[in-house]
Amino acid sequence: MKNLNLTILISILFFSACGTPDESLEQKAQRIHDKVLTVDTHCDTPMYLKMEEFDIGKRNNREEGGGCVDLIRMKDGGMDAMFWAVFTGQGPRDEEGNQRVKAEALEILDSIKSAIGRYPELASVCYEPGDAYSNEQEGKRSIYIGMENGYPIGMDLGMVEVYYDLGVRYITLCHTRNNDICDSSTDEKCPEYNGLSDFGKKVVQEMNHLGMIIDVSHISDSSFYDVIALSKTPIIASHSCARALCDNPRNLSDEMLKSLVENGGVIQMCILSAYVKEPDPYPARDSAFAALREKYQNFESLSDEEMVQARKDWFALQREYPRKLATVSDVVDHIDHIVEVAGIDHVGIGTDFDGGGGVEGCRDVSEMGNITLELVKRGYTQKEIEKIWGGNFMRVFRKVRQEK
Repeated sequence: MKNLNLTILISILFFSACGTPDESLEQKAQRIHDKVLTVDTHCDTPMYLKMEEFDIGKRNNREEGGGCVDLIRMKDGGMDAMFWAVFTGQGPRDEEGNQRVKAEALEILDSIKSAIGRYPELASVCYEPGDAYSNEQEGKRSIYIGMENGYPIGMDLGMVEVYYDLGVRYITLCHTRNNDICDSSTDEKCPEYNGLSDFGKKVVQEMNHLGMIIDVSHISDSSFYDVIALSKTPIIASHSCARALCDNPRNLSDEMLKSLVENGGVIQMCILSAYVKEPDPYPARDSAFAALREKYQNFESLSDEEMVQARKDWFALQREYPRKLATVSDVVDHIDHIVEVAGIDHVGIGTDFDGGGGVEGCRDVSEMGNITLELVKRGYTQKEIEKIWGGNFMRVFRKVRQEK
């Protein structure tokens, strides 16, 4: 009888872990998606918090300007943890500009904590890797904070610790233009430093000291290699793709992927369509958006009211000139390639939702399960999917925290 009971117990455990023989691919994908910790390392949802009609604790409609993320749709999409970006566009690098952007960054940080604080039953702001696992057990969403663009540091190294103490756990060193830290991958001007500036090297060392993750998305190739050479801890690319599949300077080349492996870091696959697949020519759209950027001075130094209107105008153009999007299948093509070049332990997901991210089949956070479904269709195991959806990033996160 004891042997029979043991056999039954083993069978129950086996089938609960592996599914039943007649389980469909959709059922298998849903089971795995529900089981693993899912982490998205980059979204720009805090920009919506300034909009009076947007409520993070309610279901908003993307088609009506409600963005890609809220706490209800996170639950719908089985999204356990996300890094929300304190994003600031690059502006003047002088005393006045630095003071203005510091105030802006502090205001965004406060808005994130205030918004999440209104819904303690749904989510909490998190600071350590283990927080997400604890919240998952309680059925709550986990919101971490990253800083996109080191511009708010200015030339004051002490600000790195200020932002760390306020909960920032990674900094994307720059954005679309050079700053005082490093060269950008997309600045139209010539490189200033051919990599990190002398001040930027101090920033990297200070981030290592504090246990803050260094994010190399957006930075130039030479900046990337400088960080690789200098950092004592693993790094991330919080929202980047494979350059071999989409030749965009924002993406990482195969050589960079191999260097990332040597560093022990991880590339978090971005689902912004133009970085996934080269878009078809669309001159009318390009002209319309160029005119919008000119109207709003490239979205620099805008008041809150001007930024709200600029975003409304932006989404109006998106509706008027819809671009054909890449697909979930295209996204997983990049994951396949990264796995082939760098291995299964060095890839994750960072959508860039609300910063332009979204593809056909995954237009907002409620559709995240479709990525898991495509991975299952291609033969990825539960263990491999667990690594892609959060395990690899959390390994880096823990390593950075332990070595401070």
